[in-house]
Amino acid sequence: MRNALLGLLMTAAMVTPAVVQAQEVDNEDRVERQERRAERQERRAERQAQREEAAEAQAPAEPPQVRREQREERREDRAERRQDRQEVRRERIEQAAEEADRGEAVTVRDAFRQFEQRGEEQRAERQRAEQQREEQQRADLRLVEQQRRQNEARQDRREDRRDWRQDRREDRREDRQERREDRREGRQQWGQDQNQDRQDWRQDRRSDRREWRQDRREDRREWRQDRREARRDWNRNWRQDRRYDWQRHRYTNRNLFRSGRYHAPYRNHRYSRFSIGISLEPLFFSNRYWIADPWQYRLPPAYPGTRWVRYYDDVLLVDLYTGEVIDVIYDFFW
Repeated sequence: MRNALLGLLMTAAMVTPAVVQAQEVDNEDRVERQERRAERQERRAERQAQREEAAEAQAPAEPPQVRREQREERREDRAERRQDRQEVRRERIEQAAEEADRGEAVTVRDAFRQFEQRGEEQRAERQRAEQQREEQQRADLRLVEQQRRQNEARQDRREDRRDWRQDRREDRREDRQERREDRREGRQQWGQDQNQDRQDWRQDRRSDRREWRQDRREDRREWRQDRREARRDWNRNWRQDRRYDWQRHRYTNRNLFRSGRYHAPYRNHRYSRFSIGISLEPLFFSNRYWIADPWQYRLPPAYPGTRWVRYYDDVLLVDLYTGEVIDVIYDFFW
């Protein structure tokens, strides 16, 4: 390249005035190249902006596809930069030749030194541009990786929610099944308990009835025994006791023994003298015929289960349970 530049400079020093016309043509070509370069730079800026917008809007569907697209874009950018560098070199060579024609370049060494300096500046610019591109690529990769992680986290959350819903459905289904089984077992157990309770209740009722009948038999037996003993113990010799001299008492208290008219329990009933041992109907010894205070008439007290009862002008000692006449006093009242 350096040899070519030196040859061009030497040729430019010996050019004729006819070269001026060729320079005009070259200037037109240079303008066209600059316009094409500006268009490529604009297209490159548009693609960069589109990549940034696409990265901000949504993450790529598949990371390999994104990398493939990025490689293709970088390949296109390198081809365009390579073409730009070639055009810049041609422009520099032409500019150096023009300066040599105008006498601006003093020596070939100064022109070469300027060319080298401009080349270093351009290399520094290219390095800065490359660093910026690399930083931009790293930022894009970080953004893509961040979006990929976000998508993975979002997908994990969806899967977690889906698993949680599935687990909740299964738990609810199991709970419903367990409740059904518990209710079924409860109904079965309740039915068994009801049957057992009925059986126990029937058994208890039979036992209670049996015991009640047994107790009633024993009570009746005891009651009969007591009555037999009471009848045996009833002393009919009480008339010999001066405390119960009702006749003398009646002689001194005549009005007391005037108790009024007797009303029989039956309308067509007539007086019939009752003797000891006869059984009366319950209406004859109801409480309306009881003598409330036997001592008032100087009668002995009646033992439990018996009562002194008025029957017309007679007085009867009656067993309230059987209606049996235990003792009798005729013509007691006036």
